Amino acid sequence: MKLRLEGVTKCYDTPGKKGEGISVLQDISLTVKQGQSLSILGPSGSGKSTLLNLMGGLDYPTSGKVIIDNQDLAVLKDKELAMLRNKRIGFVFQLHHLLPQCTVLENVLIPTLVSPPDDSVPGRAAELLEQVGLKDRIHHKPHELSGGEKQRVALARALILQPQLVLCDEPTGNLDPELSREIMELFLQFNQVGVTLLVATHDVELISSFGKRIVNLRDGRVADDSGGPA
Repeated sequence: MKLRLEGVTKCYDTPGKKGEGISVLQDISLTVKQGQSLSILGPSGSGKSTLLNLMGGLDYPTSGKVIIDNQDLAVLKDKELAMLRNKRIGFVFQLHHLLPQCTVLENVLIPTLVSPPDDSVPGRAAELLEQVGLKDRIHHKPHELSGGEKQRVALARALILQPQLVLCDEPTGNLDPELSREIMELFLQFNQVGVTLLVATHDVELISSFGKRIVNLRDGRVADDSGGPA
């Protein structure tokens, strides 16, 4: 999967002030090749989360284009866009969003519920959980897990449908430094087998060993793109 942004700008209307808006992203142009690892670095409020949401088709740009494999996401119908997100893009958020009533295994299987039945899926879920070190926790509920374990479940859930692109928004923001490094090492393992990985963070130390390409956002603009363009 090749991801390309062309002159992307995102503005939000100011409540009660018609015609006035807040500019979050301004004229962002990036190209990300299949299999690349990319860190999006910037302080809180720099537009990192908004950028990931646009890349993943969770939101639309005010102007400019988000293109995946030569397909402009803006022209896709809602159902087509939902299918693209489900089948080809995985999401890992700072707040892992696990369903408390479901077991670890059931949480990982959630993205598969909209797909035709596939007898191989539970086995793949169990294999992913073993890869992330949760082989003995598959029947536990989220409240029985540590913060690091919950984030491992979120990673396995993001990978269950074998996406080509995984977007991670501050995935270690609630973890201590040691657990953060463990999670980033897991990300790199999957990147090494071809998964394109984009991680947004404000932690300079954390991403220093993550990937060669770092995009710095400042005030909604790309201030620096080291190791790029792709």
